[in-house]
Amino acid sequence: MVNPSFREKTYSVIFGTDTPAGQHFDIALIYLILFSVLAVVLSSIGSLQAQYGAWLFKLEWAFTLLFSMEYLLRIYSSPKPLRYIFSFYGFVDLLSIIPTYVALLFPGANYWLVVRLLRVLRIFRVFKLVRYLSEANLLLRSMYAARRKVLVFFTAVLVLCVIFGSLMFLVEGPDNGFTSIPRSIYWTIVTITTVGYGDITPQTVIGQIIATMAMLTGYSIIAIPTGIFTAEIAREMITESNNRQCNVCNRIGHHAEAEYCFQCGVTLPVRMIKT
Repeated sequence: MVNPSFREKTYSVIFGTDTPAGQHFDIALIYLILFSVLAVVLSSIGSLQAQYGAWLFKLEWAFTLLFSMEYLLRIYSSPKPLRYIFSFYGFVDLLSIIPTYVALLFPGANYWLVVRLLRVLRIFRVFKLVRYLSEANLLLRSMYAARRKVLVFFTAVLVLCVIFGSLMFLVEGPDNGFTSIPRSIYWTIVTITTVGYGDITPQTVIGQIIATMAMLTGYSIIAIPTGIFTAEIAREMITESNNRQCNVCNRIGHHAEAEYCFQCGVTLPVRMIKT
């Protein structure tokens, strides 16, 4: 049996998630990401920056060097380095280390603050945790199953917004702030979503009646996406429960969190995590 090379071992640790070493690496990486983001957040507080600025600066460079090493190891160990470099996470990893190096060349305070904000993109790596959580996978499957219903719903809402926006443009006109149909549609969306910034308000009686109808429509439809997702989650939970089968008596229909068969009492097989 040929022993794996250092490159293969590095790949199994950095990119692999089905080995203990790979899982430990991902968890450690996520902790580093959270701490690095916390450091960026704390450094934006003036009092803390004035008192602990030197320590935060050292932490900034420590995290940058660690993430730089990780980025280089990913390129080195990847079977297709260019595919990784131009992938979504490849861009995120690169953007997470560039700001500190750029700040050496352009030390301007304002520019430095703007560039450092890009480091928060590292938080996207936290989403890698979902592959270890069956509950998160259930939620993702429910959202995917409900995608067409949600698309139809948002399309219907968009049509309503266009109708209400066009009516408000005709009734109120530019004199009352409704200078165009797109701006009127913006007012409609703000009204239907119950945000109500108040930057544009109808002044005529007919306009206020239309606004009232838009508000009532918003209250009527705002809970529909929640109902769609709830129904899909319930369906996924039922499906997941029905798929659990006892290896001894072959009884199916066990609860997703059950540990023992409710018919023969033996230990149920470990629930497989779907990815």
